[in-house]
Amino acid sequence: MSTFDPNGVGIANGNIFGFPYTEQEADLVIIPVPWDATASYGKGTSKGPQAILEASTQLDFFHPELDKAYDTKVYMSAVSQEWLDINDHLCAQGLEYIAFLEEHGEELAQKQFGHVLEAINDAHQALRENLHERCIQLIQAGKIPCVLGGEHSTPLGLLQALDAKYSDYGILQIDAHADLRDAYEGFTQSHASIMHNAVHQLKNLSQLTQVGIRDVSEREVELSAAHDKITTFYDWALKNEQYQGKTWAEQCQKIIATLPQKVYISFDIDGLKPELCPHTGTPVAGGFELQEVAYLLFEVVKSGRQIIGFDLNEVAPGETGDWDANVGARALWHLVCATEFSRRKHLC
Repeated sequence: MSTFDPNGVGIANGNIFGFPYTEQEADLVIIPVPWDATASYGKGTSKGPQAILEASTQLDFFHPELDKAYDTKVYMSAVSQEWLDINDHLCAQGLEYIAFLEEHGEELAQKQFGHVLEAINDAHQALRENLHERCIQLIQAGKIPCVLGGEHSTPLGLLQALDAKYSDYGILQIDAHADLRDAYEGFTQSHASIMHNAVHQLKNLSQLTQVGIRDVSEREVELSAAHDKITTFYDWALKNEQYQGKTWAEQCQKIIATLPQKVYISFDIDGLKPELCPHTGTPVAGGFELQEVAYLLFEVVKSGRQIIGFDLNEVAPGETGDWDANVGARALWHLVCATEFSRRKHLC
């Protein structure tokens, strides 16, 4: 292992944060998924993993909640240029389809662009299968697998791998959107369908707890209210409680009480205030400060619950500057540290 100075200048060695670990040495393995072919509003999240990697060496590696956080053995696989090229090719066709859909309606658009939908859905299926196989191998090797998107559809293969290992677990979703739509715009694995697919496909998932939701359809609200596995903490309800005197600490305990012992974290960056992620695909007014999310993550671990994996998605770098990537790298650092805190607590 090469010399690493956690108090020195970050070294761009190809690994996340410039950390010196190989995949074999790592406890946490991050898999970047450069995909945003189903994004219908703003594109660019496919470039998120590379941008976060480049920004990650600008961080300092003290964390107030984790002793010697820089000792965390975390590794990030290389961003696949092959999948990035496939994504870019399909995005060009997908944008033409979506523009036609918005003008002429879904039924006519799917007739006219059926071949495009089929190509995107087939590629997405292959992407999911590849990720699933990779995560199964990592779990068998004793690693904690994590996904760095890309759009929010990307972690389904990881979730399916975890579903095969754990008999009972929950998802804690930080997001502006519920993502409970069924095959949105004809895409079977749409970014707007990830939690619909999770709830309906993952047999051992016992709880989906959604936090910060503030842009949602009536059908999604009805599904959340009717489904015994879903609890949604809407952003407006959280804010209204705070206006009446309830603290975020109190609200976090209520959120955590809904979760089972084993927890997967799904963090869509648009759960934050939009000034923290201005180029994300579907920004929404409202949301959290990053420290509020970090507080919730560490309270989950302090409650005795175990983090079994996570994803961070929808980070999109702008054409100039690196603000989105900088915030994304810091969000990733909190996720990594909370997961490492959990790993250390559950070693015994």
